Amino acid sequence: MSGENTNMQLDRADTRVRHDEGIAGAIRAFFDRVRSGDLGMLPVVIGLVLISVVFTTLNPVFLAPNNLVNLLFDAAAVGLISLGVVFVLLLGEIDLSIGSMSGLASALIGVLWVNSGVPLPLAIAGAVAAGVAVGLVYGFLRNKFEMPSFVATLAGLLALLGMQLYILGPTGSINLPYTSPLVRFGQILIMPAWLSYALAVAPGVVIIVTGMATMKRRAAASLSSSGSSVLFAKAGLLTAALLVAVIYLNQGRGVPWMFGAFVAFVVIMDYLLTRTQWGRSLFAVGGNAEAARRSGINVKRIRLSAFILCSSLAALGGVFSAARLASSSQQAGTGDVNLNAIAAAVIGGTSLFGGRGSAWSALLGILVIQAISNGLTLLNLSSSLRYMITGGVLAIAVIVDSLARRSRASHGKA
Repeated sequence: MSGENTNMQLDRADTRVRHDEGIAGAIRAFFDRVRSGDLGMLPVVIGLVLISVVFTTLNPVFLAPNNLVNLLFDAAAVGLISLGVVFVLLLGEIDLSIGSMSGLASALIGVLWVNSGVPLPLAIAGAVAAGVAVGLVYGFLRNKFEMPSFVATLAGLLALLGMQLYILGPTGSINLPYTSPLVRFGQILIMPAWLSYALAVAPGVVIIVTGMATMKRRAAASLSSSGSSVLFAKAGLLTAALLVAVIYLNQGRGVPWMFGAFVAFVVIMDYLLTRTQWGRSLFAVGGNAEAARRSGINVKRIRLSAFILCSSLAALGGVFSAARLASSSQQAGTGDVNLNAIAAAVIGGTSLFGGRGSAWSALLGILVIQAISNGLTLLNLSSSLRYMITGGVLAIAVIVDSLARRSRASHGKA
């Protein structure tokens, strides 16, 4: 028996050695995942690079530091709305009222804060509470009556738009105080340089600390790991990329607080999705709701929480939009807000079929869409082209997702 145990230990050690192949092994594993259809965020990163190259060639101002700062300011509000969309898409659901919800929240800020004299923090809380209430309604309709989310949120779109027009009244617009903290946050507030550098280094440090802890736990359990060389390479590449970006932005105005707040929300939501039981349950329900129910997951509660998060983040996105525009108006949340928010989540890598996606999808996707919008504006081209190009990029993203799903299915059968 002792000989058999020794052989088993040696086999496990050999397996660990075979898997701990360092950077070369990690690269081979990456290409294996790509061949199997697990593309991750690779398509959107390549797309973002191509968009930047094209627009920089046509107009070098595109990559000017201050233009990129303006791009980040503009991306934060719709990006926050898109972050909420990720949660319902992960379930294979949809929310078509996110634009109207953001518009209603923007209107509530103007009515409560400017017209009624409610303190700003309470006005913001009221706007977000409205988003929570709307999400509760959608979740209730989906769970209680099995009403398709497409129908429920389409009805909500019209109802919320009507409420927005009603509370704004005949004037249709409320100007926010330009010198107020909210408007300054949305238009001019920039992080101190030292803080932006510290935040650029922080992710790499977190990767190393958490990665080393994970490696120790796996080694104690005689499990394989990717090795310290891969860990330090990932942390080094990420830190270098972030530092270059921050250094370049600081040559202009710097990193906007508004965009930093958006990224903070992305980090928090990514933690919830990847490190909590709730996040794992969300993916399970999106992958197969019936299997998730049979495994003991409260499917109705997961759906309800996703709709609440989506509407709440849409409302907070409306607050960001009001800060950026320094006004609450009937046009807030209309136009292409719905298109851009949903498209950003899908373009960033969240599947329309449920079960696959990431909080980072909203960040990468909105950068793609905002880069297209910004580049076309610099070229003085009409908004009609922006709609067509964004629609084309969205179609390509869905096609890539469909092909990746087919590839994963074929590899699974093999």
